Amino acid sequence: IHDGAIGEIVECRANWNGGSIWVIPREAGWQDSEWQLRNWNYFTWLSGDHIVEQHLHNLDVINWVMRDHPIKATSLGGRQARTDRVFGNVYDHFATEFEYANGMRLFSQCRQINDCTNNVSEAVVGTKGFSNCGDFVHAAQEWRYGGPKPNPYEQEHIDLIESIRRGKPLNEARATAESTLMGIMGRVSAYTGKTVTWDQLLNSKLELMPTNLEFGPMPVAEVAVPGKYAFE
Repeated sequence: IHDGAIGEIVECRANWNGGSIWVIPREAGWQDSEWQLRNWNYFTWLSGDHIVEQHLHNLDVINWVMRDHPIKATSLGGRQARTDRVFGNVYDHFATEFEYANGMRLFSQCRQINDCTNNVSEAVVGTKGFSNCGDFVHAAQEWRYGGPKPNPYEQEHIDLIESIRRGKPLNEARATAESTLMGIMGRVSAYTGKTVTWDQLLNSKLELMPTNLEFGPMPVAEVAVPGKYAFE
């Protein structure tokens, strides 16, 4: 993709549409904080919502392709299927349009609802072709990956250890931080119902962490309602 085979990128897509994930039932004697920590994915202060903790991986791929981060997001989402208190205060679906500095749009979807069509994928469309960002490029020069397929969770540790042994550190802190902020931008846009810019987030005073991190009572924040959710 980066050698220009598909030309200038004009559109991207990223999806993590899947089913609902695990819930650990609350046991007698568990304090609020322990219950939330064990079900971290359902509380925004712990997971950032699933657009951040899960869909982030798809967003990261597009930032890698673009070698940049988006400048704003317009998003919608809600909580339609997972409405019970055991699901904390996160949404169960998001749809976002991210815009990059050159005007290119990324159309993003993520969902955690059972018995729906699933799709976990990325795609980029250029002026000369397209790719799934994984194992094929469709362009004047067709390419399809035919090599080994190692376990990615093992390979990342192999790469890390080899980088240490060779004295060539892998530092992906900036990319990771930017992809995370991208997910947060999509979430805040959906929660508020408004377009949110990169600069707004960088200068935001938003704080989701509890004042005191300790075992004991911990009220669950209300589910965000677009048009009413406060963001500054």
